[in-house]
Amino acid sequence: MRARDIMTRPVVRVGPGTPVREAIALLTEHCVAALPVVDEGNRVVGIFTEADALAGVLTGEPVDPGLRVDAVMTKPVETVDLDADGSDIAARMLIDRLRSVPVVDEGGLAGIVSRRDLLAPLVRRDDAIASRLRALLRDYGGHRARWDVSVVGGRVTVRGAFADEAERRLVTALARTVEGVLAVELCPPR
Repeated sequence: MRARDIMTRPVVRVGPGTPVREAIALLTEHCVAALPVVDEGNRVVGIFTEADALAGVLTGEPVDPGLRVDAVMTKPVETVDLDADGSDIAARMLIDRLRSVPVVDEGGLAGIVSRRDLLAPLVRRDDAIASRLRALLRDYGGHRARWDVSVVGGRVTVRGAFADEAERRLVTALARTVEGVLAVELCPPR
């Protein structure tokens, strides 16, 4: 697995002259841990992280509207190229306590790899479907595990006792709301 295979793109980015308040808004609006800071040539010159944003909060003062990203960004910034190995990226992130690393191609920003990008391939799609459906069914069942759920190739099997036909239809409908579900089968308990 290479950086090119797992990186997020397009990348939410800022320039060095971006106001810090705007950069903080981008971090929260896009639910990202960091924003690469790029110059006019798309070269990475720094990174504005949640930690950089929080450092200003520690003072208890409102963020100065004139404060620019280049005054608080982390620099120099660690980058990787498109062919960087995923395990090497993970090791660097752990050792250096990084939450994300910009990916560059011929000097320009091409993408960004976050911890979540590294973890995503470890979870099979069927596992994610089963997890979401179990949560829905626990909510419906009053936080009791009433049914066993298994998923193979997007095909869901819900095994357990159902109160009546209406509950069977409801469980089937709940299962179909989960993205990636191709078919639903309800079975009695073993």
